[in-house]
Amino acid sequence: MKKVLLSVAAVAILALGAQEAKAQSPQRAAIGVVFDGTAGDLWGVQYKQSMGGANNGQAQIMFDDNVVAVGADYQYARPFSGAKGLGWYAGVGAQLSFIDAGDNQTWVALRPQLGLEFKIPAAPIGFHADWKPDWRLNHGNDFDASTFSFGIKYTLR
Repeated sequence: MKKVLLSVAAVAILALGAQEAKAQSPQRAAIGVVFDGTAGDLWGVQYKQSMGGANNGQAQIMFDDNVVAVGADYQYARPFSGAKGLGWYAGVGAQLSFIDAGDNQTWVALRPQLGLEFKIPAAPIGFHADWKPDWRLNHGNDFDASTFSFGIKYTLR
């Protein structure tokens, strides 16, 4: 009898944990378009994947004239209480930018981020907007705090 009660308790705890994890991330996987930069000068494709609970991974490839940028981010995301589909996130990522403007440079950058995300509750569409500064670690070690990104995603599951 004791083993049965422990098994039931374990299943109940796991079920509650799964419900909590589902409530923290409005989507488990999504793909969409992203516009990044001070003037929206980079655009591309972005994929987001829940890693369980409040943890998300995100990858993107973006383009501009003579630029290809590839990045990956970690995000910690939480919903706003009482606002269905609306949440905030904070994270950090790395980005490689390949620039062919005569001198063929590769920039390495860290990209901290703080943003809002809204998943339409009745549709598989989500939006995000964030402040995403760019801290270039080579070729002059530059920090640009004026960069933002905006994206639209289709929820896959």
